[in-house]
Amino acid sequence: MTSSSPTGAPYDPDAQVHLGVFYTGVGPQLIWTNPDTAPHVAIETSVQVAQLLERGLFDAFFLGEGLRVRENRGRVYDLDVAGRPDAITQLSALAAVTDRIGLVATQNTTYNFPADLARRLASLDLLSGGRAGWNIVTTDNAWTGANFRHGGWLPHERRYERATQFVAAAKELWASWAPDAISESGEAASWARPGAIRDVELDTGLVRLRARATVPASAQGRPVLFQAGDSSGGRELAARHADVVFSANTEYDQAVAYAADLRARLARHGRSPDSVRILPGAAVILGDTPEEARELAEWVHAEQVSPPRAIAFLEQYWDTDLSAYDPHGPLPDIEPSEAELDPSRGTIPIERRTGKLALIAQWREQAAAENLSIVQLVRRVTPRQRSFVGTPSQVADEWVRYVRTRAVDGFNISPHLLPSSLEDIVDKLVPELQERGAYRTEYTGTTLREHLGLPAPVS
Repeated sequence: MTSSSPTGAPYDPDAQVHLGVFYTGVGPQLIWTNPDTAPHVAIETSVQVAQLLERGLFDAFFLGEGLRVRENRGRVYDLDVAGRPDAITQLSALAAVTDRIGLVATQNTTYNFPADLARRLASLDLLSGGRAGWNIVTTDNAWTGANFRHGGWLPHERRYERATQFVAAAKELWASWAPDAISESGEAASWARPGAIRDVELDTGLVRLRARATVPASAQGRPVLFQAGDSSGGRELAARHADVVFSANTEYDQAVAYAADLRARLARHGRSPDSVRILPGAAVILGDTPEEARELAEWVHAEQVSPPRAIAFLEQYWDTDLSAYDPHGPLPDIEPSEAELDPSRGTIPIERRTGKLALIAQWREQAAAENLSIVQLVRRVTPRQRSFVGTPSQVADEWVRYVRTRAVDGFNISPHLLPSSLEDIVDKLVPELQERGAYRTEYTGTTLREHLGLPAPVS
C-alpha cells in the first residue's frame, strides 16, 4: 500500500498498537452491580487499575469526567456510576504511585478559564515528569451549565469556536517560558532571566486574558492534547490542535473513512499525516473460544441495558414517569408528550432530539410485530457499545490489520468489569500482540509523548 491508500497514510508493516483505558466518569459501560466489580470511586481501585495498566505497558490512563451528575426528567439518574474526585486531583495522586503511564484528564473548555486550566494541567505535567494529557471536551447541555449560571450558554458549533480559541491560549501560555528561563546561579540579578518569560495577552472574541504562566515546561514540552468529537467542528478542532483523537469510529470501514477525512484536514492545516494518533473508543470482550466470547458479549449488553435502564430510557421519550410499568411487559399504553426530547441526561444524540413521535411509532410497530417487551425492544434499539469480541488471538489479528493499514493507531478501551476485564487484556491479549511484533515489550521513553511516538510540540 502506498501513500495514496484510503486511510491517507502508507501501509506500515511495523506499526505498533497504542492502548489507553477510558476510566468512565458516568455511563452504563461499567457494570457496577456485579459483585466482582471493585468500588469505582475508591482511590484504591484507580491505583490498582493504573498499576495494572503500567504492567501491561499501556500508553495512558484516561480519566473521563462529568461536571454534574446526569439527570432524567429533572431528577438525578442514580443508575449511573458517579461521584469520582476531580480529574486533575486524582491523576496527581496516581502520578505518585506510577512511573511511566500517561495520565489524561478530561477538562471542559466551555466552563473553565484558559489561564487557570492551563496552569493546573501544566502543574500535573510537571509533577508527573511529562506524563500529562488533556482530553478537550466542550459540553452543550444546559444541565451542566446550570452549575455555572450559564445554562447551555453556547450553540453546539460555537462551542468549538471557543474551544479552538481556548486551546490556542493554553498553548501560548505553555510556550511562554524560554527553555533557559530560570537562572542557574544564585548570584544572578533575578530568579528568571529578564525577558525569558513573556506575558500572554489575547482577545479573540470568545477568549480574553492577560496572564503569565507560573510553571516551566515539563520533560515533554506541554501536555499531550486529546480531542473527542465526530462533528465537523470537532474534527476541525482536532486537525488544528490535537495530538490524539479519541473517535467513535471503531468499525473498520468507518475507521478508514474517518482517518482519511482527518488526515485531509491535517494537510489543510499544514500538519503531517503522522502528527496525530487516532485511538477510537472500544470495548474488548475475550473468551477462550469464539462461542464463549459471544455469550459473554450478550451478557454484557443485557447488563448494560438492564430492566431499570430500559424504563428510564423510555421515560425520556414519553416524558413521564413509567415506573409502574413492567419492563418485561408490553410498551406503555399511554401516549407520549408532544414535546421533543429533554437532553438533560446528556446522552441524547443531536440527531435524535427531533422526530420523537415518529420514532416511537416505529418502535410500537416493531414491538407488536416481534412480540417484544420493553427491555427487549430497548436492547434492540440501543446501539451496542463498540466492541471487539473473540479469542485473544482473533482480536490481536484484527488489531494488527487496523494499525498496519493505518485505519487507527490503537484503541482507548472502556472496561465493563473492574479490574477483571482489564486483567484479561493485560494477561491474554497483550502477549498475543507482542508475539506478532505489534506491541512494545518494554517502555522505551518516560513521557506520554514518547510512548505515543509523537513529534515535539511546535511553539
